[in-house]
Amino acid sequence: MNRLYITLLCGVLGCSPAFAADAALRHAQALLDRVPLVDGHNDLPWTIREDAGHPMDVDHYDLRQRTPHETDLARLKQGKLSAQFWSVYVPGELKSGWAVAQLEQIDLARRMIAKYPESLVLATRSSDIAKAKREGKIASFIGMEGGHVIENSLGALRAYYDLGARYMTLTHNSTLDWVDAAMGERKHGGLTRFGQEVVREMNRLGMLVDLSHVSTEVMLQALDTSEAPVIFSHSSARALDDHPRNVPDEVLKRLPANGGVVMVTFVPAFVSPQVAAWGKGLGDAAAAAGARPDSPEFKAVREAYIAKAGPQPKATLAMVADHIEYVARVAGKDHVGIAGDYYGSINPEGLEDVSTYPALFAELIRRGWSDKDLAKLAGGNLVRAFAGAEQVAARLQKERKPSLARAESPAPQSP
Repeated sequence: MNRLYITLLCGVLGCSPAFAADAALRHAQALLDRVPLVDGHNDLPWTIREDAGHPMDVDHYDLRQRTPHETDLARLKQGKLSAQFWSVYVPGELKSGWAVAQLEQIDLARRMIAKYPESLVLATRSSDIAKAKREGKIASFIGMEGGHVIENSLGALRAYYDLGARYMTLTHNSTLDWVDAAMGERKHGGLTRFGQEVVREMNRLGMLVDLSHVSTEVMLQALDTSEAPVIFSHSSARALDDHPRNVPDEVLKRLPANGGVVMVTFVPAFVSPQVAAWGKGLGDAAAAAGARPDSPEFKAVREAYIAKAGPQPKATLAMVADHIEYVARVAGKDHVGIAGDYYGSINPEGLEDVSTYPALFAELIRRGWSDKDLAKLAGGNLVRAFAGAEQVAARLQKERKPSLARAESPAPQSP
């Protein structure tokens, strides 16, 4: 039931806006029953790791029950999800070995997936998405968030791939020896020679190059370097929200030539300029007071800031739809996807948890999106880009051996 049909029907029957909204939601649910829905980023493994009472306890954090955060099996089913990239995030600021923490997170994610064989299945190939959909399961991929975990070693990168990692965000919020971060210091003017070699080796492996969290210069240079489609696993449009984590128009315009995909995220600060401005003000106040977000002093700084600036503004589902439409307009409807980035925090109104994806598609149906374009958004674009990366890898593995390149400066030492 498309938008025109709903409009005509309501014109004849005089139906209420609520009826039209319900019709769009039923349309969205039926669509997502037919086509795969892929989400690019969910931080549940880190949420389990940081659980206050039972850290890292996969058995205690029971997804068969309603969890205290946004993700559990019942709500994943309600949300019609077919594939999820589970982020195995490791903070760059962690005061212990990055590589060990990364191995722990991959182990945690794999144990989590194995615990629910009736619902989740470990996935490593683009074709696994359709297979899982047919079986009524969620294809569960592993995505690494931050290249610091390779500790300047391409051997480590290959080992992570062998353990199941299928994308790597080149950096997180910290600039590394070989790549500048969007939220970090600009040391290199983008990618160093070794950084370019990381991209090439990811191409050879078939690991998706994820450009969320990197500087604009890195985005452009990675597009120059990569022979395979790239992704942004959780970013939105900078033209609508001038946040450094978002994708500028000059990069969006280059995506068609690369075949890449921006998976639009739901993070309030990345979709609402008002939320972003409020957060920047709080960050500035905390920095002036010398209070880190994880410090006891931060609570007092936050309370004082709220008393002065008011409570945090709210982002909405409609704002997320605006970003999707903007990316589709500038890059094209072949180059946009979905990434909730659920991580146990505040989410936009209407997108509070993983059950709400159909509501977002219903909004786009009301805006006139066709089923064909909605199917691309849901997962078709990501599957195409992923399959393209696999095809490039098959060719490159015949043409060249694993890279022996080393970083221009010594590997960072864990504190």
